[in-house]
Amino acid sequence: MSSDEKEDCECATPQAEISPVRGPDRENEEPDTENPEASRMKRAAAKHLIERYYHQLTEGCGNESCSNSWCASSVGFSRMDNNAAAVKALELYKVNAKLCDPHPSKKGTASTYLESSTHSNSACSNRKMNHKDVHAVRDNFKDVNYLTEEKVYEILDICGEKEDYSPLIRVIGRVFSSSEGLVQSFRRSKPHTKEELKSLQGKDEDKDEDEKEAAACSATAMDEDSPTSSSSSRVGEGSSGENDIQKLAPDEVSVDIEAVRRVYERLLSNEKIEAAFLNALVYLSPNVECDLAYHNVYSRDPNYLNLFVIVMENSNLHSPEYLEIALPQFCKAMSKLPLAAQAKLARLWSHYSAEQIRRMMETFQQLITFKVISNEFNSRNLVNDDDAVVAATKCLKIVYYANVLGGDLDVENNEEDDDEPIPESSELTLQELLGEERRNKKGPRVDPLETELGIRTNDCRWPLIPFEEFVNEPLNEVLEMDKDYTFFKVETENKFSFMTCPFILNAVTKNLGLYYDNRIRMYSERRITVLYSLVQGQQLNPYLRLKVRRDHIIDDALVRLEMIAMENPADLKKQLYVEFEGEQGVDEGGVSKEFFQLVVEEIFNPDIGMFTHDERTRLFWFNPSSFENEGQYTLIGIVLGLAIYNNCILDVHFPMVVYRKLMGKKGTFRDLADANPVLCQSLKELLEYEGSVEEDMMITFQISQTDLFGNPLMYDLRENGDKIPVTNENRKEFVAQYSEYILNKSVEKQFKAFRRGFHMVTNESPLKYLFRPEEIELLICGSRNLDFHALEETTEYDGGYNKDSRIIKEFWETLHLFSEEQKRLFLQFTTGTDRAPVGGLGKLKMIIAKNGPDTDRLPTSHTCFNVLLLPEYSSKDKLKERLLKAITYAKGFGML
Repeated sequence: MSSDEKEDCECATPQAEISPVRGPDRENEEPDTENPEASRMKRAAAKHLIERYYHQLTEGCGNESCSNSWCASSVGFSRMDNNAAAVKALELYKVNAKLCDPHPSKKGTASTYLESSTHSNSACSNRKMNHKDVHAVRDNFKDVNYLTEEKVYEILDICGEKEDYSPLIRVIGRVFSSSEGLVQSFRRSKPHTKEELKSLQGKDEDKDEDEKEAAACSATAMDEDSPTSSSSSRVGEGSSGENDIQKLAPDEVSVDIEAVRRVYERLLSNEKIEAAFLNALVYLSPNVECDLAYHNVYSRDPNYLNLFVIVMENSNLHSPEYLEIALPQFCKAMSKLPLAAQAKLARLWSHYSAEQIRRMMETFQQLITFKVISNEFNSRNLVNDDDAVVAATKCLKIVYYANVLGGDLDVENNEEDDDEPIPESSELTLQELLGEERRNKKGPRVDPLETELGIRTNDCRWPLIPFEEFVNEPLNEVLEMDKDYTFFKVETENKFSFMTCPFILNAVTKNLGLYYDNRIRMYSERRITVLYSLVQGQQLNPYLRLKVRRDHIIDDALVRLEMIAMENPADLKKQLYVEFEGEQGVDEGGVSKEFFQLVVEEIFNPDIGMFTHDERTRLFWFNPSSFENEGQYTLIGIVLGLAIYNNCILDVHFPMVVYRKLMGKKGTFRDLADANPVLCQSLKELLEYEGSVEEDMMITFQISQTDLFGNPLMYDLRENGDKIPVTNENRKEFVAQYSEYILNKSVEKQFKAFRRGFHMVTNESPLKYLFRPEEIELLICGSRNLDFHALEETTEYDGGYNKDSRIIKEFWETLHLFSEEQKRLFLQFTTGTDRAPVGGLGKLKMIIAKNGPDTDRLPTSHTCFNVLLLPEYSSKDKLKERLLKAITYAKGFGML
């Protein structure tokens, strides 16, 4: 045993000996009422010994060959949780069980702290510390319980001179494994506020009392290093008096982040020191999780957040060594942070650079991916039950909102809510009678972190890093969406749903979740209708049935939908069933697809005049001078909502600003680039013009437009706009008001009616919660990228065909040589739409079935089920000729 170790043991013994009574007599000990000071000393000694027993049970003494059966370092010791250890420590104290001497190699902060405290207490009560003792303490830095940048460099220099980094490793292990030490470390050079001082002093008030004498005795021995010997509570004591400063801002913490980064940069290059960070994090995380889950520590001390800020600055968190134990445990602890703490972290990190946000995002993504690929998740072993994946996803949400907050935000330009609320179902009373109250009557849910931060994802035009980088594809592949959707709807605390973190899901997975939601609502409406029929004694239709004439599809469909919207909007949430008059087709999905296709073609016909068409962009926009009433636009909104609700893709071409407006955001100048690029370019040149705008351009705050007949219409952007010239000073206002008029005011009536119809169908849907505007467009319009090679990979065969059949090989060779237009006609013929579904053609399940031997008959299809019935033609040329004729002249439905 070295001289240092002997001194440690000698210092530990007197402390144990000052305990007032030994063995069972402690229980019968009467309080010393005559001497309050002596009584207080006895209580302090008892508390101190119990703490040592507790840390001996949880950490051990650090001696690998320890033979004490009640020490965590002994070979046969069985680990116990914190609560069990606390109870056992009290029992060991009562029976005066064996207490190990702390081993010098022990890194745990509590053991070392107790050792240091014991040393100083015994020194005060027995003898003065000589110079040799001070030198030993200074060499081993046992008095350092929190760190500053200067202290780290001081220890690093001393270790460098001796070429022995073990003292630094022990200090890092001690401080970084202690929540108390880490919270106090790397503070900014600002004194505490009165509020912080109170919380710090109140946190461990009793401990402060017990340790005052020890701190006073050791102060002279530690001269200029005395602040480092104090715990967090003693730092509070030392900072009283004139240290009053302003409170921290909502996005501000008391830790010096730049100092932390500089320290990590210097230390992480040393492998041994890096291992100290890893080991310390393994020990720290369970204690932090317990503090947050059961002790409400953040509400008592907001500076507790410093711990997470410091740990997350470690650039090696994503390395393989952390992924197995350390990072999962830390994520579990971080996921226990209360909502206010999560919001503060998001606000703080929103000031970070894109590279720093990406590093933190990749840290959590790598953990999720590692856990997914190293486990076999399925319907019986759900990824939702993996604590590490769930915790990492919750942590990733904080980074996601930091990414949103740090991006280009537009929180002001929001669409006003509808003046009239969407009418409830007339069946509501019956539903309540039957115990079937409608869920989410107040609309779609909102993420609580969004509410706390006061922003929405749709407020962000350009995040710091693209939203797509937050999607985890391996997770999407193993996620059982039917189960996840159930957890999403039930909202139980013990089951996590990834739909509550939609940023991690791709559009295909979210579309599947929306599909389940729509289908369940359809079945619910069908069940309610049946129950209603039983109660009322009248036969009602469980479907939204539309019978239309092909030549009068708009009149028939829109009149029927208008009646339903007025009488009972809840019927719009029933499953759509379309029947073409005079045709034998049964609607299993395919007839509905053609119905939507024909309705869209009619509605967006420029001759009707409801929408204008830009030949350059090939996009449609609301006609501000249309003669159609608002009801017609409401019906068009209903059609779009029904298409989403019934999982049909439409061939509509709107600029992105329409989908942003549907999600509650007004159009601004930035949206003009997509909606009206020519006007946008003109206004951009106006803003960049270096000459005199007033003299050279001579424009005013009055603008003109043309109606359907080419007549000019004048509009004043400001009162008496024709008399207000546009100048270099007010041109930004002119551009903003011009954009406001074109995108919002001029089409306000038409768009509000359109949006109202859309919400009649989707108001109870999680559509807004799950999807961003660009994903809504993908949902309605499908993918524009037609990858027929992906379709070939996923196509299945029936009736005797397989992928090696002669006719199948010739079919794909022929199809790949078709033009783009011919390929779209083929899709229309086979699936009922010429667009690819969300996720591309690879997600389309097409079946090619044999339809007899060689014949002159044309190929046929079941668009409801994406089935192509293909005869076994004798030659490739005949196959091409028959197939082209079928897809070119196909229209209508019949029975085979």
